[in-house]
Amino acid sequence: MRLLLISNSTNAGEAYLKYPLGDIAGFLNGIDEVLFIPYAAVSFSYDEYEKKVGDRLAEIGVRVHSIHHEADPAGAVRTARALVVGGGNTFALIKKMQEQGLPAAIRARLAEGMPYIGWSAGSNVACPTIRTTNDMPIVEPASFDAIGAIPFQINPHYLDANPAGHAGETREQRIEEFIAANHDVYVAGLREGCMLRVEGDTLTLKGPKPMRIFHYGEAPREVREGDDLAFLMRR
Repeated sequence: MRLLLISNSTNAGEAYLKYPLGDIAGFLNGIDEVLFIPYAAVSFSYDEYEKKVGDRLAEIGVRVHSIHHEADPAGAVRTARALVVGGGNTFALIKKMQEQGLPAAIRARLAEGMPYIGWSAGSNVACPTIRTTNDMPIVEPASFDAIGAIPFQINPHYLDANPAGHAGETREQRIEEFIAANHDVYVAGLREGCMLRVEGDTLTLKGPKPMRIFHYGEAPREVREGDDLAFLMRR
């Protein structure tokens, strides 16, 4: 199994998909065409999303073909050389994926070694469920079940901030509610500018910031690039 799970597409003050572009190029390792899933787009069209991602990946010699052009989306997954799943609204994304039978088709292809790249919502749907997304449930999917490519949950865009005057819950408090209701599940708070790479059973963190780990009965802790993350991959 090969996965590149990116927290965010764009760092503040940088161009779209610029900071992870070198990692994407290395991960694809000569693959020159990817199948793109644009279903997290809500306020702009799938065609626009395809062009936006396509313009950036063209810089590394990769052509982007969006699944929304396909009469048989699940069939397109079964023949794809690599899959890219863009960010946006996670509920909109998984609803459309479920309607088209994509999670099962993707799981089967991942077992065969098809590379998978996702950012934000695209990273969320690689998890067992989408229950650690930050997004508003603007549509109702059949369930919260996702692809389940990894055995732990990711919270992309993880923030430590508690702005002055804000009396609501912090991100950490919300994740602690999740683990209180789901004792056996690890949650990885993936900060912006960071990504996780899976090669078989090996999980590595890349990025300038540590990742925050949550598990019921344990104090939250930080892990850094180069740390052993094998515990997250145990099913």
